[in-house]
Amino acid sequence: MFNQSVKLPLLGFVLALCLGTTASAQTAAPAAVPNSTAPAESVQQPAVTPQVENLKVSVLNLNRDLLILEEELLYPPSNQVAIYLSMDLGEFFSLDAVKLEIDNKLVTSELYTEKQINALYRGGVQRLYVGNLKAGEHEVSAFFTGRGPQQDYKRGAKLMVTKTQAPLVLELKIIDSTAKLQPTFEIKEWKAE
Repeated sequence: MFNQSVKLPLLGFVLALCLGTTASAQTAAPAAVPNSTAPAESVQQPAVTPQVENLKVSVLNLNRDLLILEEELLYPPSNQVAIYLSMDLGEFFSLDAVKLEIDNKLVTSELYTEKQINALYRGGVQRLYVGNLKAGEHEVSAFFTGRGPQQDYKRGAKLMVTKTQAPLVLELKIIDSTAKLQPTFEIKEWKAE
């Protein structure tokens, strides 16, 4: 099993090997000496060999596999909780910040830029938090701060969840309520079908 202290030096070694191979391939090629009678366009740089390209692809695949392994080791499915954030049209609410608490302990907070908010309006879903949670009853609370057309909002939503041996996935939803002409905030548990 890899841990953080083993993985980073190994990845650094592989990247250094890849870069060293690229540098040695470039220095091993004979340098073209420009002829005073030859036009400047005839000087060509040596092409990167397919072997070096294949090595780069292998390094990228290894990095992806190591990241997946790290996530599986840090957040085993029996303890994993993942919390996502999504938004509706945003006519009645413009999000500034979110704070997330589990069992009255702050686990994450996020301040949003205009680009992030636009991405959420276009249907994006943000992975707000991934962590471990013991089996049993837990209280998940989210606090939303933002601006509306008439007033500023500071609202919250709370949900009691029962963590089992299966991964727990929750979604924080900000929805425009046209009936109330204001935003609604809820926490929804995703069920495996």
